[in-house]
Amino acid sequence: MRRSAAGVIAVSVLLALGGAATAAPRTAVRNVTPEKVGTTDAVHRSLDYVSATHSLTLSYPGASYVKVHFSRLTLLPGDWFSIADAHGGQVRQYRFGLAGQWAMSVDGDTAVLVLHGNLARLTGYGVTVDKVAHGLPASELKRRPESVCGTNDSRDAVCYRSTDPVAYRNSRAVARLLINGDELCSAWRVGPNDRMFTNHHCFTGTTDARNTEVWFNYECAVCGGLATLPPVKVFGDTVLATDQTLDFTLFSVQNFAAVRAFGYLSLDVRDPSAGEQLYIAEHPGGDPTVLAMDSDQDRGGNCQVRNSAVDGYGPDTDISYLCDTAGGSSGSPVISRVSNRVVALHHFGGCPNAGVRIDLIYRRVASLL
Repeated sequence: MRRSAAGVIAVSVLLALGGAATAAPRTAVRNVTPEKVGTTDAVHRSLDYVSATHSLTLSYPGASYVKVHFSRLTLLPGDWFSIADAHGGQVRQYRFGLAGQWAMSVDGDTAVLVLHGNLARLTGYGVTVDKVAHGLPASELKRRPESVCGTNDSRDAVCYRSTDPVAYRNSRAVARLLINGDELCSAWRVGPNDRMFTNHHCFTGTTDARNTEVWFNYECAVCGGLATLPPVKVFGDTVLATDQTLDFTLFSVQNFAAVRAFGYLSLDVRDPSAGEQLYIAEHPGGDPTVLAMDSDQDRGGNCQVRNSAVDGYGPDTDISYLCDTAGGSSGSPVISRVSNRVVALHHFGGCPNAGVRIDLIYRRVASLL
């Protein structure tokens, strides 16, 4: 749901907690890349009226999703191309397009492709699929390395719907990214306009943004359950700003109206103090939304700022913490429990984990928000 704040980015100036932080040890700079969540295979399958091939079923037993890439999508007015799952659900239709386009994924291990209409019986009209991405089975994803500090204390976001409704509401603004068919990151809406943050190491340009799926509403239906709510998927659109040192990318999405109702996060433009309590809303390993809030490694049981000035890709650009994360959490919002606003952009694992200070990022993008 939407926040009740006015249609501007909220900037809070809060009193420091407990005085000045002690000198912080430096962190080692880490080279990070998006988490792999699938495999991409080269294929060459065409559907057209010359060969009389009008449908194609692509099946990868055990896959969590199937996603096709077009090298050719040449259709005449009145004709269209559809992709659905094995049961005829999740239907997407395509009427026009250019070479080099990814279709939206379908959940499950099977995609059914069908040509519709009365395509001219001329060479060159039709659809050619040149590669297919399919998700790794859940059993393989569970073996991915994580940056869990001590015991994994993160919980499904829905577990907090009644006990911490503000944190749960904030988690609704966080999205799962599927980048170029088989890579994962997280992202989140910032402010009431069509603006989202993720990491620079997730993607940097508009071409990649438009080949990135942005999934909202991907969360467990009940606390501790396996069933998920149906995700609302849109494509990314335009990269508005990006920076390697501060490891951020600010971008917009296509069909913004479809995701506006999931709300947005506001920024807390300051350097948070050591000991300040935090939580992270994220998609670790591509899982449904979780909240990393509790910590068996921090006094009081809530994860908190460990050091307020550590080196990231630049000197003193980051804060560190022991909130539990995993591959796929890159680009998640690090939120203060004091203000329930974002104080950092998560990008490093390693225990302590680390996020880029949002006050430094804000200076670069304030005019774009």
